[in-house]
Amino acid sequence: MASFERIDYEFGAFSYNYKYRTDASRYYHAHAGIELLYVYEGEGEVMLEGRHYPLRAGTLLWVQPYQLHLVDVPFRSGAGYARTNLTFDPHAPAVGLAPFPGLRRFYDRLWKGHLPQQAFALPADGPLPGILEDMRQALLGDAAEREEGFGLIMLRLLHYLQQGPFRESLLNANASPRSLQHIENITEWVERHFRRPFRLEEIAAELFLSPYHLSHLFKASTGMTLSDHIMLRRIREACSLLAATSKPIREIAAEVGGLSSSYFCQMFKRHKGVTPENYRRTVRDTRGSADTPPAGP
Repeated sequence: MASFERIDYEFGAFSYNYKYRTDASRYYHAHAGIELLYVYEGEGEVMLEGRHYPLRAGTLLWVQPYQLHLVDVPFRSGAGYARTNLTFDPHAPAVGLAPFPGLRRFYDRLWKGHLPQQAFALPADGPLPGILEDMRQALLGDAAEREEGFGLIMLRLLHYLQQGPFRESLLNANASPRSLQHIENITEWVERHFRRPFRLEEIAAELFLSPYHLSHLFKASTGMTLSDHIMLRRIREACSLLAATSKPIREIAAEVGGLSSSYFCQMFKRHKGVTPENYRRTVRDTRGSADTPPAGP
């Protein structure tokens, strides 16, 4: 059974467990924060959004808010499971990214967008272990130093992810600056309006693009259709409401896009693999034990 983990952030807006070691782990959960998991030792499997990824030394896992994920590392005699977990409020880095519009767009994709790949096999001699060690050192100072150190190292971390693991799996690297600006405008428009029904012609008219050009540009730059992007944004909002409120399914369906209850349930199950009711039950059944969550998967 999974739990919805209410994170007690140790350092203001984030929690950090550096090279945490156990003999094994089987932890199925979801949480409102973004999670980065990096593995030093151990072998197992990760299930995320219905996809299975091998987990071994050098694995980097990036988990978005409210994604159910299972980290399964079975016990092996003479072997251990060592990893670093960084879990943080997704709003925290956003403020510091204001002077870096390209990096901010990239971060918004990591936070809110569709990620075709979320687990990566990294070389042992790559830069990520050093970045994580520097983050540990930054946390040894007082509160002001920790906040500044976290912000600076998050910039390093995001720049590394942008240039390394996520480089080929996100926005088309060959897209022109003008195209990227259009994509940013489209996603910002959707963010403001996804809670109500609207037509393609409406967004196209407001952004001074033809419906055909808007659809073609979005698909070419992101690898997904605009309608799929809108669906995923509505599902993410629904996950938040299911986990944090007791609102009826029909009310949530109306709130995330003016949808009928039956269509919303079909859409949700197609993407999440479970019904909205089962998702709510899964993330809330063991909520009592989430008051003292384990150090990390």
